[in-house]
Amino acid sequence: MNKQQLRELYKEKRSLLSSTDKMKYDDLLLIQFQQLSFTHIQTVFSYWPLDHMNEPDTHNVSEFLHFVIPDLQLAYPRTNFSSSQMDAIAVNDDTIYITNDYGITEPEDGKTIDPKAIDLILVPLLIFDKKGFRVGYGKGFYDKYLSQCREDVIKVGFSYFDAIDRIDDTNEYDIPLNLCITPDIIYEF
Repeated sequence: MNKQQLRELYKEKRSLLSSTDKMKYDDLLLIQFQQLSFTHIQTVFSYWPLDHMNEPDTHNVSEFLHFVIPDLQLAYPRTNFSSSQMDAIAVNDDTIYITNDYGITEPEDGKTIDPKAIDLILVPLLIFDKKGFRVGYGKGFYDKYLSQCREDVIKVGFSYFDAIDRIDDTNEYDIPLNLCITPDIIYEF
């Protein structure tokens, strides 16, 4: 299947998850994530999960990272849809968040973090394949941003569903994940 077909299919599959199943899967995703090593991680680029898209809960992952890395620098994206650009904005307990016209919650302001300074990126997705390629929402923000990061940045996705065999229309601009965490397994690429 191509990205558009997969996008539609997995949006539908996620929308059908009950709140009970979603909470259970979020707990299992966190348990899997806690098995990873976090040495040399200081700066993490996360994202605010879209409730209306039934996205996996990344807040519990960020809270866990703050617990194991007390001096962690956390950043969230701020997007510019007219230029299709995204920046990583440093956040803290005093950060004010706003929800943009697309339903994305972002920091209102803050210091922009250089993409080369990021050690770990939590990358949103709808589904992924066995080579680590993912289907996102189709705007290309993350692939453009990832192309600016260090080669050794760790790219992690979270999925309620297991890997599919193949995404038919990947291209040279698609950047694969290093890891994708599901409720049952951690995929390494």
